[in-house]
Amino acid sequence: MKWITAYVRPHRLDDIRQALALVGISGLTVIETLGTGKPGWVEVYRGAEYHRDVEPMCSVELMIADELSDQVIEAICNIARTGKSGDGKILVRELQEIHRIRTGEQGSGAL
Repeated sequence: MKWITAYVRPHRLDDIRQALALVGISGLTVIETLGTGKPGWVEVYRGAEYHRDVEPMCSVELMIADELSDQVIEAICNIARTGKSGDGKILVRELQEIHRIRTGEQGSGAL
């Protein structure tokens, strides 16, 4: 089992959810967050300079069976990639145990 966390741009979220549904993934957690991969930068809005050091991101977390991980990663990358700095990152971790609280199921049956 894998625990995947993808940090993506918020405006890509709906498309990512649709792509994951095509792979067969319906359960996920979305967290609004702020992040940066580079030092602060300056933006100009209506003639005024603003110093920014973080930008809005979404953290998408899902727990999946091992055999779906390549499809899920590819789906997220294809949708989230703009080719510009700030597209995000995907973290993949091994999930040792999972327990469904409501039914007491364990392992892949609890996914």
